[in-house]
Amino acid sequence: MSVRRIERAPLRTRNTFGVEASAGLLIETDDADDLPALFADELHAASPLIIGGGSNLLIVEGPALALNLDTQAIRTLDVHDDRAIIHADAGVAWHRLVMWTLEQGYAGLENLALIPGTVGAAPIQNIGAYGVEVGERIRAVEVFERATGAFHRFDAAACAFAYRDSAFKRELDRWLIVAVEFELPLARALDAGSLKIDYAGIREEMGLAADARSGYGAHDVADAVIRLRRRKLPDPAVVGNAGSFFKNPILPAAQADALLAEYRQLPAFRGDSDATRKLSAAWLIDACGWKGRRAAIGSGDAGVAAQHALVLVNHGRATGAELLALARDIAADVQARFGVAIEPEPRIVGARW
Repeated sequence: MSVRRIERAPLRTRNTFGVEASAGLLIETDDADDLPALFADELHAASPLIIGGGSNLLIVEGPALALNLDTQAIRTLDVHDDRAIIHADAGVAWHRLVMWTLEQGYAGLENLALIPGTVGAAPIQNIGAYGVEVGERIRAVEVFERATGAFHRFDAAACAFAYRDSAFKRELDRWLIVAVEFELPLARALDAGSLKIDYAGIREEMGLAADARSGYGAHDVADAVIRLRRRKLPDPAVVGNAGSFFKNPILPAAQADALLAEYRQLPAFRGDSDATRKLSAAWLIDACGWKGRRAAIGSGDAGVAAQHALVLVNHGRATGAELLALARDIAADVQARFGVAIEPEPRIVGARW
């Protein structure tokens, strides 16, 4: 390619909500080595929106400038002590990477199968599903610093991973992720009991008894996760969505325990410490009656998925503003009923939460 420029670039197919929007100028490159020259020249002093798979974006107003790093390499760097070091470029589709690692005989990413988006977006949000967060598997992240034109390498500790958070998310306009290194166990050397299957129905989907600790592998876990996600979450190719829209709220233990005493069915888990609890945002939203509803404003195409209360959907013509208004209404209802603030996972472009 190397560098391509598209003026008034349509973004509908570049965001999984399928929202109609456009970028004044979209620059694409398939070579990270182009970045220093681009940022020294036409991107100098600019803050382009970085677009990968668009699975973590709610575009309310299209950006003046956008950048897509379409790099696609995956390779094994080293294998030692029953572990492998994997390099993946930022532009690689996340699910493609997961399936590639399984085909190579590597475990560790199976619980994160079928998550939309790209490798470059994964560390920013510290994506997670079914009891695993990607930060647990990352060895290092290679980044480009926009202001200086320099490349840096962050080890896992420097990434400051937290629940749906990272050092990169806190400084979105400073860093551009160009590649990620993963450290993964070899599947043949991994005891089946080490696989994470005791979360959100994986064991049941695999048809395993409660005490089963053998007879399955990482591929089986990935297959179960894929079936669960396809059944519980709408396909963005069919109905526009960005997956889970709201983060599970983390509360002080005393506040959470007071809610649990009143609402005994409310799912709760350990938070980021023994002093906190993570509550199910899906349960809170469902309890407020939002699951399966459509907004009564605008096109009427902004709604909440019937399959899962965490997922906002575009039934066809919803605008970013309509989806944002719906999300705010949902959060206000949860706050009013339970006294709990819930926050969005996706990045909101062209508006504030």
